[in-house]
Amino acid sequence: MMPGQLFDHLLTAIVVVDTQWRILYANAAAEQLMHQSVRRLVNQPLTEQLQHASVDWSHIVSTTQAGQSLTDSDVTWVVDGQPQKVQLSASPLFDDPNGGKILLEVNVVSQQQRISKELAQKAQQQAAKELVRGLAHEIKNPLGGLRGAAQLLEKMLPDASLAEYTQIIIEQADRLRNLVDRLLGPQRPGLRQKQNIHVVLEKVRQLVNLDTQGAVNIIRDYDPSLPDFDMDPEQLEQAILNVVANAADAVREQADGQITLRTRTGFQTVIHGMRHRVVAQIEIIDNGPGISPELQDTLFYPMVTSKVNGNGLGLAITHHLIDQHKGKIEVNSWPGHTCFIIQLPIIEKDTTHE
Repeated sequence: MMPGQLFDHLLTAIVVVDTQWRILYANAAAEQLMHQSVRRLVNQPLTEQLQHASVDWSHIVSTTQAGQSLTDSDVTWVVDGQPQKVQLSASPLFDDPNGGKILLEVNVVSQQQRISKELAQKAQQQAAKELVRGLAHEIKNPLGGLRGAAQLLEKMLPDASLAEYTQIIIEQADRLRNLVDRLLGPQRPGLRQKQNIHVVLEKVRQLVNLDTQGAVNIIRDYDPSLPDFDMDPEQLEQAILNVVANAADAVREQADGQITLRTRTGFQTVIHGMRHRVVAQIEIIDNGPGISPELQDTLFYPMVTSKVNGNGLGLAITHHLIDQHKGKIEVNSWPGHTCFIIQLPIIEKDTTHE
């Protein structure tokens, strides 16, 4: 059996390229992964078949030309607009005397691995949240005393003009108290009622339109078949508004800046290890500069932000509110494309665990 025929029996996608990234060979698994036949792939640049891949192509070339292999187990690989987490390994082909061929092995990260990573991130986030809550409580307690002392001092001042300074103390204490209250966030779900998610999205759209004065094009792509479900509309409005407002900030300066609000019905969806028969899926998509890969894994942690003047609370609060609705939020981002995906159960979970 020839090597090419052997490769066709592998579940791992195998692609051979030259140093210009032209595809010289692709096995059956690679055809499936890239949604094209090998006849269409051969002699085409691999980099043009992907909308995005979070790898340094030049680093792969220099490493393999030095006779070394490398592996990246956390690559985002986007084909036909669909992001996938893959493990990418690159090795030089030693049977090539010119050293100009690279063997790529691409393994899609399994559903079970994604669930394990999601649960680990959830545990880390919960630990970070508890740490911040504890710190917030420690800050809040002396703030009341500080403010009260400033008010008493203001009444005893011999010169009324000095009250300017006590007012600064009171104002700054109030500002810190508001910040702490936001850190603590809502502790329990609010009043639930049957509501349509599109009513919530329309309120968010109107608020962002007013804030941007229509400078950002907001496209609605709604699934009218989505049924009403139990929610706290105010909490979900706040959660979604935080995301859409961030998207508006990201594209505000672009002439072609746009945000898409998309809803779809999801079936048999796994959320936090439990399978739900029907979920509402809300996608907030913008064509801004994207979120740096270093931030994406910790984006929903308190105090994590890419904004110069941001406090890193908006998305942490969003995550908390979505979590209270038994849902989840995740993000896929690369330059020119950021998509926040919110999934909320409509029908209660099945009894089967994933």
